[in-house]
Amino acid sequence: MHRRIIAPGALAAASVLLAIPASAASYTPGASGIGDPYYPYYGNGGYDVSHYDLRMQYQPKTDELQGTATLLAKTTQDLSRFDLDFLLDVSEVRVNGTKAAFTTSGEHELVVTPKTPLPKGTPVTIVVRYSGVPSAKSGYGFTSWHRTPDGGVAANEPEAAWWWFPSNDHPTDKATYDVSVSVPDGTQAISNGTLQSTGSKLGWTRYNWRQNKPQATYLATLALGRFDITTGTSDGGVPVINAYSKDLGDNEGAARASVERTGELVDWLSGYFGPYPFSSAGGYVPNTTTGYALETQTRVYYSPRQFANGANTSVVVHELAHQWYGDDVSVKGWKDIWVNEGFARYAQWLWSEHEGEGTAQELADYVYASHPADDAFWTIAPGDPGPDNQFDGAVYDRGALAIQALRNEIGDDAFFAILKGWPKEHAYGNASVADFQRYAERVSGKPLAALFDTWLFQPVKPAAPSARALVKAGTAVAQPKSWKKIEATNSVHEH
Repeated sequence: MHRRIIAPGALAAASVLLAIPASAASYTPGASGIGDPYYPYYGNGGYDVSHYDLRMQYQPKTDELQGTATLLAKTTQDLSRFDLDFLLDVSEVRVNGTKAAFTTSGEHELVVTPKTPLPKGTPVTIVVRYSGVPSAKSGYGFTSWHRTPDGGVAANEPEAAWWWFPSNDHPTDKATYDVSVSVPDGTQAISNGTLQSTGSKLGWTRYNWRQNKPQATYLATLALGRFDITTGTSDGGVPVINAYSKDLGDNEGAARASVERTGELVDWLSGYFGPYPFSSAGGYVPNTTTGYALETQTRVYYSPRQFANGANTSVVVHELAHQWYGDDVSVKGWKDIWVNEGFARYAQWLWSEHEGEGTAQELADYVYASHPADDAFWTIAPGDPGPDNQFDGAVYDRGALAIQALRNEIGDDAFFAILKGWPKEHAYGNASVADFQRYAERVSGKPLAALFDTWLFQPVKPAAPSARALVKAGTAVAQPKSWKKIEATNSVHEH
Protein backbone atom coordinates (compact mmCIF):
# COMPACT_ATOMS: atom_id res chain seq x y z
CA MET A 1 0.00 0.00 0.00
CA HIS A 2 1.34 3.41 -0.92
CA ARG A 3 2.05 5.88 1.84
CA ARG A 4 -0.38 8.73 1.31
CA ILE A 5 0.35 12.32 2.21
CA ILE A 6 -2.77 14.12 3.36
CA ALA A 7 -2.37 17.78 2.57
CA PRO A 8 -4.58 20.87 2.76
CA GLY A 9 -7.25 21.19 0.10
CA ALA A 10 -7.95 23.67 -2.62
CA LEU A 11 -6.43 27.12 -3.10
CA ALA A 12 -8.60 29.94 -1.78
CA ALA A 13 -9.40 32.88 -4.00
CA ALA A 14 -7.55 36.06 -3.05
CA SER A 15 -9.40 39.27 -2.25
CA VAL A 16 -9.80 41.49 -5.25
CA LEU A 17 -9.17 45.24 -5.02
CA LEU A 18 -11.94 47.54 -6.15
CA ALA A 19 -9.55 49.05 -8.68
CA ILE A 20 -9.64 45.85 -10.74
CA PRO A 21 -12.30 45.99 -13.45
CA ALA A 22 -15.45 44.09 -12.61
CA SER A 23 -14.98 41.89 -15.67
CA ALA A 24 -11.78 40.48 -14.15
CA ALA A 25 -12.94 40.28 -10.56
CA SER A 26 -14.42 36.81 -10.82
CA TYR A 27 -11.43 35.07 -12.41
CA THR A 28 -9.71 32.80 -9.89
CA PRO A 29 -7.34 29.82 -10.04
CA GLY A 30 -8.81 26.36 -10.27
CA ALA A 31 -8.25 24.28 -7.15
CA SER A 32 -5.10 22.13 -7.09
CA GLY A 33 -7.24 19.19 -5.89
CA ILE A 34 -10.75 18.12 -6.78
CA GLY A 35 -11.73 17.91 -3.11
CA ASP A 36 -11.46 14.20 -2.31
CA PRO A 37 -10.66 13.91 1.43
CA TYR A 38 -8.60 10.74 0.90
CA TYR A 39 -6.30 12.37 -1.68
CA PRO A 40 -6.64 16.16 -1.51
CA TYR A 41 -4.30 16.91 -4.42
CA TYR A 42 -5.69 14.32 -6.84
CA GLY A 43 -7.74 15.82 -9.63
CA ASN A 44 -8.18 19.54 -10.14
CA GLY A 45 -10.86 22.20 -10.00
CA GLY A 46 -12.11 24.67 -12.56
CA TYR A 47 -12.72 22.49 -15.60
CA ASP A 48 -14.16 19.21 -16.80
CA VAL A 49 -12.52 17.05 -19.50
CA SER A 50 -14.67 15.36 -22.15
CA HIS A 51 -11.97 13.77 -24.35
CA TYR A 52 -8.26 12.88 -24.32
CA ASP A 53 -6.39 12.54 -27.61
CA LEU A 54 -2.95 11.07 -26.84
CA ARG A 55 -0.39 10.73 -29.62
CA MET A 56 2.90 9.18 -28.50
CA GLN A 57 6.13 7.49 -29.52
CA TYR A 58 7.89 4.97 -27.27
CA GLN A 59 11.37 3.43 -27.37
CA PRO A 60 11.43 0.20 -25.33
CA LYS A 61 15.23 -0.01 -25.16
CA THR A 62 15.47 3.20 -23.17
CA ASP A 63 11.92 3.56 -21.80
CA GLU A 64 11.70 6.97 -23.44
CA LEU A 65 8.19 8.29 -24.08
CA GLN A 66 7.35 11.45 -25.97
CA GLY A 67 3.90 12.67 -26.77
CA THR A 68 1.34 15.31 -27.49
CA ALA A 69 -1.81 15.28 -25.41
CA THR A 70 -4.86 17.20 -26.57
CA LEU A 71 -7.56 17.62 -23.94
CA LEU A 72 -11.04 18.85 -24.79
CA ALA A 73 -12.61 20.45 -21.74
CA LYS A 74 -15.07 23.06 -20.50
CA THR A 75 -14.48 25.52 -17.68
CA THR A 76 -16.68 25.25 -14.59
CA GLN A 77 -15.75 28.66 -13.19
CA ASP A 78 -14.23 31.94 -14.35
CA LEU A 79 -10.70 30.58 -14.58
CA SER A 80 -7.40 32.46 -14.35
CA ARG A 81 -5.19 29.36 -14.21
CA PHE A 82 -5.56 25.60 -13.71
CA ASP A 83 -3.60 22.47 -12.80
CA LEU A 84 -3.07 19.17 -14.58
CA ASP A 85 -1.80 16.03 -12.83
CA PHE A 86 1.47 15.03 -14.52
CA LEU A 87 5.08 13.99 -13.86
CA LEU A 88 6.95 13.96 -17.18
CA ASP A 89 8.89 16.88 -18.65
CA VAL A 90 6.78 19.45 -20.52
CA SER A 91 8.14 21.56 -23.38
CA GLU A 92 5.03 23.46 -24.44
CA VAL A 93 1.44 24.09 -23.42
CA ARG A 94 -1.19 25.76 -25.59
CA VAL A 95 -4.68 26.79 -24.55
CA ASN A 96 -7.13 27.42 -27.38
CA GLY A 97 -4.27 27.64 -29.84
CA THR A 98 -2.20 30.18 -27.90
CA LYS A 99 0.96 29.45 -25.93
CA ALA A 100 0.36 29.37 -22.18
CA ALA A 101 2.77 29.86 -19.30
CA PHE A 102 3.38 26.77 -17.17
CA THR A 103 5.31 25.64 -14.14
CA THR A 104 5.33 22.70 -11.73
CA SER A 105 4.17 22.57 -8.15
CA GLY A 106 4.21 19.95 -5.42
CA GLU A 107 4.66 16.27 -6.24
CA HIS A 108 2.63 16.00 -9.44
CA GLU A 109 1.06 19.32 -10.42
CA LEU A 110 1.51 21.04 -13.77
CA VAL A 111 0.24 24.62 -13.31
CA VAL A 112 -0.99 26.30 -16.52
CA THR A 113 -1.73 30.02 -16.90
CA PRO A 114 -3.56 30.85 -20.16
CA LYS A 115 -2.66 34.06 -21.94
CA THR A 116 -6.27 35.18 -21.53
CA PRO A 117 -8.51 34.20 -18.58
CA LEU A 118 -11.29 31.77 -19.42
CA PRO A 119 -14.95 32.58 -18.63
CA LYS A 120 -17.12 29.89 -17.04
CA GLY A 121 -18.66 27.55 -19.60
CA THR A 122 -15.93 28.11 -22.20
CA PRO A 123 -14.92 25.14 -24.40
CA VAL A 124 -11.17 24.72 -24.01
CA THR A 125 -8.59 22.85 -26.09
CA ILE A 126 -5.41 22.16 -24.10
CA VAL A 127 -2.33 20.86 -25.93
CA VAL A 128 0.66 19.58 -23.92
CA ARG A 129 3.93 18.47 -25.56
CA TYR A 130 6.02 16.27 -23.30
CA SER A 131 8.76 13.67 -23.01
CA GLY A 132 10.62 11.65 -20.41
CA VAL A 133 11.49 8.26 -18.97
CA PRO A 134 8.45 7.15 -16.94
CA SER A 135 10.38 4.58 -14.89
CA ALA A 136 12.67 7.37 -13.66
CA LYS A 137 9.75 9.32 -12.17
CA SER A 138 8.13 8.88 -8.78
CA GLY A 139 5.51 10.73 -6.78
CA TYR A 140 5.02 10.49 -3.02
CA GLY A 141 7.75 7.85 -3.00
CA PHE A 142 6.22 5.36 -5.43
CA THR A 143 5.80 4.70 -9.14
CA SER A 144 2.84 3.40 -11.12
CA TRP A 145 4.93 2.66 -14.21
CA HIS A 146 6.20 -0.91 -14.46
CA ARG A 147 9.36 -1.45 -16.47
CA THR A 148 9.35 -4.84 -18.22
CA PRO A 149 12.14 -6.67 -20.08
CA ASP A 150 10.67 -5.54 -23.41
CA GLY A 151 8.94 -2.25 -22.55
CA GLY A 152 6.69 -0.75 -19.92
CA VAL A 153 3.19 -0.79 -18.44
CA ALA A 154 1.00 1.88 -16.83
CA ALA A 155 -1.53 0.28 -14.44
CA ASN A 156 -2.31 1.17 -10.83
CA GLU A 157 -5.02 2.45 -8.52
CA PRO A 158 -5.86 5.12 -7.45
CA GLU A 159 -3.36 6.69 -9.86
CA ALA A 160 -1.46 5.72 -13.02
CA ALA A 161 -2.07 8.50 -15.52
CA TRP A 162 0.64 10.88 -14.26
CA TRP A 163 3.36 8.70 -15.74
CA TRP A 164 2.12 8.84 -19.31
CA PHE A 165 -0.38 11.65 -19.91
CA PRO A 166 -1.51 14.92 -18.28
CA SER A 167 -4.99 14.64 -16.82
CA ASN A 168 -7.63 15.63 -14.32
CA ASP A 169 -6.91 12.54 -12.26
CA HIS A 170 -10.06 11.72 -10.32
CA PRO A 171 -12.87 9.24 -11.14
CA THR A 172 -15.51 11.97 -11.20
CA ASP A 173 -14.02 13.48 -14.38
CA LYS A 174 -14.57 10.69 -16.89
CA ALA A 175 -13.86 11.14 -20.60
CA THR A 176 -13.50 9.31 -23.90
CA TYR A 177 -10.04 8.49 -25.28
CA ASP A 178 -8.05 8.14 -28.48
CA VAL A 179 -4.64 6.61 -27.78
CA SER A 180 -2.16 6.46 -30.67
CA VAL A 181 1.29 5.01 -30.04
CA SER A 182 4.24 4.47 -32.38
CA VAL A 183 6.68 1.70 -31.39
CA PRO A 184 9.54 -0.09 -33.17
CA ASP A 185 8.38 -2.87 -35.50
CA GLY A 186 7.96 -6.08 -33.52
CA THR A 187 6.74 -4.24 -30.41
CA GLN A 188 3.02 -3.85 -29.74
CA ALA A 189 1.03 -1.15 -27.95
CA ILE A 190 -2.04 -2.28 -25.98
CA SER A 191 -4.66 0.11 -24.59
CA ASN A 192 -8.36 0.35 -23.79
CA GLY A 193 -11.32 -0.09 -26.09
CA THR A 194 -11.07 -1.07 -29.74
CA LEU A 195 -8.06 -1.18 -32.04
CA GLN A 196 -9.06 1.18 -34.83
CA SER A 197 -6.07 0.65 -37.12
CA THR A 198 -2.34 -0.04 -37.36
CA GLY A 199 0.25 1.19 -39.83
CA SER A 200 4.00 0.73 -40.35
CA LYS A 201 6.53 3.19 -41.73
CA LEU A 202 10.34 3.37 -41.63
CA GLY A 203 10.71 0.69 -38.95
CA TRP A 204 7.94 1.94 -36.69
CA THR A 205 4.37 0.67 -36.22
CA ARG A 206 1.56 2.89 -34.97
CA TYR A 207 -1.36 1.46 -33.00
CA ASN A 208 -4.57 3.50 -32.77
CA TRP A 209 -6.94 2.61 -29.90
CA ARG A 210 -10.30 4.18 -29.09
CA GLN A 211 -12.35 4.14 -25.89
CA ASN A 212 -15.72 5.52 -26.95
CA LYS A 213 -17.40 5.36 -23.53
CA PRO A 214 -16.56 7.56 -20.52
CA GLN A 215 -13.55 6.27 -18.62
CA ALA A 216 -11.91 7.30 -15.35
CA THR A 217 -8.25 8.27 -15.64
CA TYR A 218 -6.97 5.47 -13.38
CA LEU A 219 -8.72 2.95 -15.64
CA ALA A 220 -6.76 4.09 -18.70
CA THR A 221 -3.90 1.69 -19.38
CA LEU A 222 -0.91 1.43 -21.68
CA ALA A 223 1.18 -1.69 -22.26
CA LEU A 224 4.23 -1.65 -24.52
CA GLY A 225 6.20 -4.77 -25.36
CA ARG A 226 6.12 -8.03 -27.32
CA PHE A 227 2.74 -9.70 -27.01
CA ASP A 228 0.80 -12.55 -28.52
CA ILE A 229 -2.65 -11.07 -29.20
CA THR A 230 -5.80 -13.19 -29.51
CA THR A 231 -9.19 -12.01 -30.71
CA GLY A 232 -12.69 -13.46 -30.73
CA THR A 233 -16.32 -12.75 -29.98
CA SER A 234 -18.41 -14.03 -27.08
CA ASP A 235 -21.65 -15.93 -27.66
CA GLY A 236 -23.38 -12.71 -26.62
CA GLY A 237 -21.63 -10.73 -29.35
CA VAL A 238 -18.95 -8.94 -27.30
CA PRO A 239 -15.59 -8.57 -29.12
CA VAL A 240 -12.73 -9.92 -26.98
CA ILE A 241 -9.07 -8.86 -27.27
CA ASN A 242 -6.46 -10.51 -25.03
CA ALA A 243 -2.68 -10.19 -24.97
CA TYR A 244 0.13 -12.17 -23.35
CA SER A 245 3.80 -11.25 -23.03
CA LYS A 246 5.95 -13.65 -25.00
CA ASP A 247 8.19 -14.29 -21.98
CA LEU A 248 5.72 -15.35 -19.27
CA GLY A 249 7.55 -18.63 -18.70
CA ASP A 250 5.80 -21.23 -16.57
CA ASN A 251 2.80 -18.95 -15.92
CA GLU A 252 1.82 -18.73 -19.57
CA GLY A 253 -0.42 -21.80 -19.74
CA ALA A 254 -2.40 -20.95 -16.61
CA ALA A 255 -2.74 -17.31 -17.70
CA ARG A 256 -4.17 -18.30 -21.07
CA ALA A 257 -6.42 -20.95 -19.53
CA SER A 258 -7.93 -18.23 -17.35
CA VAL A 259 -8.02 -15.07 -19.46
CA GLU A 260 -9.17 -16.86 -22.62
CA ARG A 261 -12.46 -17.53 -20.79
CA THR A 262 -13.19 -13.79 -20.72
CA GLY A 263 -15.98 -13.98 -23.33
CA GLU A 264 -17.75 -16.80 -21.49
CA LEU A 265 -17.50 -14.94 -18.17
CA VAL A 266 -18.68 -11.62 -19.61
CA ASP A 267 -21.80 -13.35 -20.92
CA TRP A 268 -22.35 -15.09 -17.57
CA LEU A 269 -21.98 -11.86 -15.60
CA SER A 270 -24.39 -10.13 -18.00
CA GLY A 271 -27.09 -12.42 -16.63
CA TYR A 272 -26.64 -10.79 -13.22
CA PHE A 273 -25.59 -7.23 -14.07
CA GLY A 274 -27.28 -6.53 -17.40
CA PRO A 275 -25.82 -5.97 -20.88
CA TYR A 276 -22.05 -5.53 -21.08
CA PRO A 277 -21.55 -1.74 -21.14
CA PHE A 278 -18.53 -1.37 -23.46
CA SER A 279 -17.43 -1.94 -27.06
CA SER A 280 -14.94 -4.71 -26.24
CA ALA A 281 -13.69 -6.88 -23.40
CA GLY A 282 -10.42 -8.60 -22.65
CA GLY A 283 -7.27 -8.64 -20.60
CA TYR A 284 -3.51 -8.63 -20.85
CA VAL A 285 -0.74 -10.35 -18.92
CA PRO A 286 2.59 -8.51 -19.18
CA ASN A 287 5.85 -9.75 -17.70
CA THR A 288 5.70 -7.64 -14.55
CA THR A 289 6.73 -8.47 -10.99
CA THR A 290 3.65 -6.99 -9.30
CA GLY A 291 1.14 -9.19 -7.51
CA TYR A 292 -2.10 -7.40 -8.26
CA ALA A 293 -4.71 -7.27 -10.99
CA LEU A 294 -6.64 -4.16 -12.00
CA GLU A 295 -9.96 -3.58 -13.77
CA THR A 296 -8.52 -1.27 -16.44
CA GLN A 297 -11.59 -0.57 -18.55
CA THR A 298 -12.23 -3.22 -21.24
CA ARG A 299 -8.61 -4.43 -21.03
CA VAL A 300 -7.94 -5.88 -17.58
CA TYR A 301 -4.37 -5.89 -16.26
CA TYR A 302 -3.28 -9.20 -14.71
CA SER A 303 0.03 -9.84 -12.99
CA PRO A 304 1.63 -13.20 -13.93
CA ARG A 305 1.69 -14.04 -10.22
CA GLN A 306 -2.10 -14.32 -10.29
CA PHE A 307 -1.57 -17.59 -12.17
CA ALA A 308 1.39 -19.00 -10.25
CA ASN A 309 -0.77 -21.80 -8.79
CA GLY A 310 -2.60 -22.63 -11.99
CA ALA A 311 -5.70 -21.37 -13.74
CA ASN A 312 -7.59 -18.69 -11.82
CA THR A 313 -11.03 -17.93 -13.23
CA SER A 314 -12.05 -16.37 -9.91
CA VAL A 315 -9.75 -13.38 -10.39
CA VAL A 316 -11.02 -12.98 -13.96
CA VAL A 317 -14.61 -12.93 -12.63
CA HIS A 318 -13.60 -10.31 -10.04
CA GLU A 319 -12.02 -7.95 -12.57
CA LEU A 320 -14.76 -8.41 -15.15
CA ALA A 321 -17.44 -7.68 -12.52
CA HIS A 322 -15.73 -4.32 -12.10
CA GLN A 323 -16.59 -3.44 -15.68
CA TRP A 324 -20.11 -2.82 -14.33
CA TYR A 325 -19.27 -2.02 -10.69
CA GLY A 326 -16.37 0.43 -10.81
CA ASP A 327 -15.91 1.19 -14.50
CA ASP A 328 -19.42 1.75 -15.86
CA VAL A 329 -20.55 3.13 -12.49
CA SER A 330 -17.53 4.72 -10.81
CA VAL A 331 -17.07 6.05 -7.30
CA LYS A 332 -17.99 9.64 -6.42
CA GLY A 333 -15.17 9.68 -3.91
CA TRP A 334 -12.47 7.18 -3.00
CA LYS A 335 -14.25 6.49 0.31
CA ASP A 336 -17.00 4.80 -1.77
CA ILE A 337 -14.66 1.95 -2.74
CA TRP A 338 -17.10 -0.65 -1.34
CA VAL A 339 -19.39 -0.07 -4.32
CA ASN A 340 -16.49 -1.38 -6.43
CA GLU A 341 -14.84 -4.05 -4.33
CA GLY A 342 -17.73 -5.49 -2.35
CA PHE A 343 -19.63 -6.34 -5.51
CA ALA A 344 -16.60 -7.66 -7.39
CA ARG A 345 -15.95 -10.01 -4.46
CA TYR A 346 -19.61 -10.99 -4.34
CA ALA A 347 -19.41 -11.89 -8.03
CA GLN A 348 -16.74 -14.41 -7.05
CA TRP A 349 -19.18 -15.86 -4.52
CA LEU A 350 -21.82 -16.17 -7.22
CA TRP A 351 -19.27 -17.88 -9.49
CA SER A 352 -18.45 -20.31 -6.67
CA GLU A 353 -22.14 -21.14 -6.46
CA HIS A 354 -22.31 -21.59 -10.24
CA GLU A 355 -19.34 -23.96 -10.11
CA GLY A 356 -20.84 -26.01 -7.26
CA GLU A 357 -17.98 -25.08 -4.92
CA GLY A 358 -19.94 -23.31 -2.20
CA THR A 359 -22.98 -21.04 -2.20
CA ALA A 360 -22.83 -17.34 -1.47
CA GLN A 361 -24.51 -18.02 1.87
CA GLU A 362 -22.00 -20.74 2.75
CA LEU A 363 -19.15 -18.37 1.94
CA ALA A 364 -20.78 -15.64 4.03
CA ASP A 365 -21.17 -18.05 6.95
CA TYR A 366 -17.54 -19.10 6.65
CA VAL A 367 -16.22 -15.53 6.56
CA TYR A 368 -18.40 -14.54 9.51
CA ALA A 369 -17.33 -17.53 11.59
CA SER A 370 -13.64 -17.15 10.70
CA HIS A 371 -13.29 -13.76 12.39
CA PRO A 372 -13.92 -13.64 16.15
CA ALA A 373 -15.36 -10.50 17.69
CA ASP A 374 -11.94 -9.19 18.75
CA ASP A 375 -10.45 -9.58 15.25
CA ALA A 376 -9.21 -6.31 13.75
CA PHE A 377 -11.13 -7.38 10.65
CA TRP A 378 -14.27 -5.87 12.21
CA THR A 379 -12.64 -2.50 12.92
CA ILE A 380 -12.39 -1.70 9.19
CA ALA A 381 -15.50 0.08 7.89
CA PRO A 382 -15.99 -0.93 4.23
CA GLY A 383 -18.31 2.04 3.72
CA ASP A 384 -15.50 4.50 4.58
CA PRO A 385 -12.27 2.57 5.27
CA GLY A 386 -9.82 5.49 5.12
CA PRO A 387 -6.97 5.85 2.60
CA ASP A 388 -4.64 3.48 4.47
CA ASN A 389 -7.24 0.68 4.46
CA GLN A 390 -8.81 1.33 1.09
CA PHE A 391 -7.80 -2.09 -0.22
CA ASP A 392 -7.81 -3.99 3.07
CA GLY A 393 -9.18 -7.52 2.92
CA ALA A 394 -12.13 -6.46 5.06
CA VAL A 395 -13.32 -4.10 2.31
CA TYR A 396 -13.64 -7.19 0.11
CA ASP A 397 -14.83 -9.87 2.54
CA ARG A 398 -16.82 -7.80 5.04
CA GLY A 399 -18.02 -5.83 2.04
CA ALA A 400 -19.39 -9.00 0.44
CA LEU A 401 -20.91 -10.03 3.79
CA ALA A 402 -22.87 -6.78 3.74
CA ILE A 403 -24.22 -7.66 0.31
CA GLN A 404 -25.34 -11.09 1.50
CA ALA A 405 -26.99 -9.45 4.52
CA LEU A 406 -28.84 -7.16 2.10
CA ARG A 407 -29.93 -10.13 0.02
CA ASN A 408 -31.25 -11.93 3.10
CA GLU A 409 -33.11 -8.82 4.24
CA ILE A 410 -34.91 -7.93 1.00
CA GLY A 411 -35.23 -11.33 -0.72
CA ASP A 412 -33.87 -12.61 -4.01
CA ASP A 413 -36.35 -10.92 -6.34
CA ALA A 414 -35.54 -7.41 -5.13
CA PHE A 415 -31.86 -8.23 -4.67
CA PHE A 416 -31.24 -9.43 -8.21
CA ALA A 417 -33.32 -6.57 -9.58
CA ILE A 418 -30.93 -4.20 -7.78
CA LEU A 419 -27.82 -6.00 -9.08
CA LYS A 420 -29.02 -5.54 -12.65
CA GLY A 421 -30.70 -2.16 -12.24
CA TRP A 422 -27.86 -0.29 -10.52
CA PRO A 423 -25.49 -0.19 -13.54
CA LYS A 424 -28.37 1.00 -15.71
CA GLU A 425 -29.43 3.64 -13.17
CA HIS A 426 -25.98 5.28 -13.12
CA ALA A 427 -24.60 4.20 -16.50
CA TYR A 428 -21.25 5.83 -17.36
CA GLY A 429 -21.52 8.04 -14.29
CA ASN A 430 -20.52 8.15 -10.64
CA ALA A 431 -22.29 7.13 -7.44
CA SER A 432 -21.69 6.76 -3.72
CA VAL A 433 -22.48 4.28 -0.96
CA ALA A 434 -25.33 6.58 0.09
CA ASP A 435 -26.67 6.58 -3.48
CA PHE A 436 -26.66 2.77 -3.47
CA GLN A 437 -28.52 2.64 -0.16
CA ARG A 438 -31.21 4.98 -1.46
CA TYR A 439 -31.53 2.95 -4.65
CA ALA A 440 -31.81 -0.33 -2.72
CA GLU A 441 -34.49 1.19 -0.48
CA ARG A 442 -36.45 2.43 -3.49
CA VAL A 443 -36.37 -0.93 -5.29
CA SER A 444 -36.99 -3.09 -2.22
CA GLY A 445 -39.46 -0.78 -0.50
CA LYS A 446 -37.69 -1.35 2.82
CA PRO A 447 -35.79 1.00 5.16
CA LEU A 448 -32.15 -0.11 5.10
CA ALA A 449 -30.24 2.55 7.04
CA ALA A 450 -29.71 0.31 10.07
CA LEU A 451 -28.51 -2.62 7.96
CA PHE A 452 -26.03 -0.49 6.01
CA ASP A 453 -24.75 1.15 9.18
CA THR A 454 -24.27 -2.18 10.95
CA TRP A 455 -22.46 -3.98 8.14
CA LEU A 456 -20.55 -1.13 6.50
CA PHE A 457 -19.74 1.43 9.18
CA GLN A 458 -19.79 0.07 12.73
CA PRO A 459 -16.32 -1.06 14.00
CA VAL A 460 -17.71 -4.17 15.70
CA LYS A 461 -18.79 -7.65 14.66
CA PRO A 462 -22.51 -7.54 13.82
CA ALA A 463 -24.83 -9.92 15.59
CA ALA A 464 -25.62 -12.92 13.42
CA PRO A 465 -29.11 -12.83 11.88
CA SER A 466 -31.48 -15.12 13.76
CA ALA A 467 -31.97 -17.18 10.62
CA ARG A 468 -28.32 -18.16 10.81
CA ALA A 469 -28.62 -19.99 14.13
CA LEU A 470 -25.76 -22.34 13.26
CA VAL A 471 -23.30 -19.47 13.06
CA LYS A 472 -24.83 -17.64 15.99
CA ALA A 473 -24.30 -20.67 18.20
CA GLY A 474 -20.61 -20.71 17.33
CA THR A 475 -20.75 -24.06 15.56
CA ALA A 476 -17.78 -24.74 13.30
CA VAL A 477 -18.47 -23.88 9.66
CA ALA A 478 -16.95 -26.00 6.91
CA GLN A 479 -14.62 -24.23 4.51
CA PRO A 480 -16.24 -24.02 1.07
CA LYS A 481 -14.28 -25.67 -1.72
CA SER A 482 -13.83 -22.36 -3.53
CA TRP A 483 -12.42 -20.52 -0.53
CA LYS A 484 -8.73 -20.97 -1.25
CA LYS A 485 -9.19 -19.75 -4.83
CA ILE A 486 -11.07 -16.69 -3.61
CA GLU A 487 -8.62 -16.06 -0.79
CA ALA A 488 -5.78 -16.18 -3.31
CA THR A 489 -7.20 -13.03 -4.88
CA ASN A 490 -7.11 -11.07 -1.62
CA SER A 491 -3.86 -9.52 -2.83
CA VAL A 492 -5.56 -8.47 -6.07
CA HIS A 493 -5.25 -4.77 -5.22
CA GLU A 494 -2.13 -4.75 -3.03
CA HIS A 495 -0.52 -1.98 -5.03
